[in-house]
Amino acid sequence: MSFASLPRRRDVLFGGGAVFLGGVAVPFVGRAAHAALLRVPEVDRVAIRVVTDNIQFAVAPNAAAENVVIERYGWGLGTAPPQKTLISEFGLAMHVEAQRGSDVRNVLVDFGYTPEALNTNLALLGIDPGTLDALVLSHGHYDHFGGLVGFLQAHTDKLKARLPLYVGGEECFCSRQWTGPPAPGNFGVLDRNAIRAANIMIVEADRPTRVAEFAFTTGRVAQSSFEKTLSPSKMTIGMTNGLGCDASAYSPEQRQAGVLPDTFGHEIATAFNLKGRGLIVLTSCSHRGVLNAVAAARAASGVQKVHAVIGGFHLAPYPEDYVRQTVSGLAADDIDYVIPLHCTGDVFHDVAKSELGPKLLRSYGGTRFVFT
Repeated sequence: MSFASLPRRRDVLFGGGAVFLGGVAVPFVGRAAHAALLRVPEVDRVAIRVVTDNIQFAVAPNAAAENVVIERYGWGLGTAPPQKTLISEFGLAMHVEAQRGSDVRNVLVDFGYTPEALNTNLALLGIDPGTLDALVLSHGHYDHFGGLVGFLQAHTDKLKARLPLYVGGEECFCSRQWTGPPAPGNFGVLDRNAIRAANIMIVEADRPTRVAEFAFTTGRVAQSSFEKTLSPSKMTIGMTNGLGCDASAYSPEQRQAGVLPDTFGHEIATAFNLKGRGLIVLTSCSHRGVLNAVAAARAASGVQKVHAVIGGFHLAPYPEDYVRQTVSGLAADDIDYVIPLHCTGDVFHDVAKSELGPKLLRSYGGTRFVFT
């Protein structure tokens, strides 16, 4: 599938103002400007807060690892009796605060499964939606976009005008059916109209793209390693009642088929370049492989050293031999820190604990990793 075939009305530069469709200004559809190799600025500090993840461990202690401070949320107790705590769910959302000199940028990467979890956790963690400079959606699975619309509706008045939402392509908006275990079913569709109604500018970043000045997305992740893509879902081409993906983005053969297996060509990772340390790569779900996502970040930036990789590695469905091969690949890549989240699975942690040693950092919902 080639996004070069998308209608010309999408080919506008981010930040270039409104798009005029039939004489009507639509200030929230864009296509990012790209270069063959991004000029990625170095930042002095990167703080990643795991806003939503599968598990919360309230009594886990704070920790440190050389230049990384690891802060746990705990109970969130105060002077009054507790009423709320973090909500855990099978979903992922991460908040990143990057600093360069006195300048700070805030990015929210993915939005978890429900708005209830996302909004509750953001409030408890003290993250102000009004400070966000960009939103990034890694791919079109419900456990990563389910909280988005409810978050936007709850905070529209606080968000910056024309806040950009970076997506890897039109596939993000296709309606989906879950076909994997434990049971098949409707896996939802991302409501583009509700996003636009919140004055959010959707930016297609199918190629490497700068985000909020201090970050970048990888664009499409090429499959250059041994890693395979499992397809636990299928997507429907076209729109129904205003929801779905634009059929004109697909070939005649794909439009005729109507329903396609997910190959996650639209999946993107997000990265930062920490001064003197190297890349910090947020893989989100790694359907196309965590090693491939890291390679894509290197290729986009020209920076070869990887300081940390954090996110879901999507290894839970794979056999142990495959997981061991992935761990060996991460070890051979000389990555300083590996932080598995969400869909990585217990087998990975058991294997990585012995092979990666202190490079493996444990995370729970609410954990904050501060890299300096």
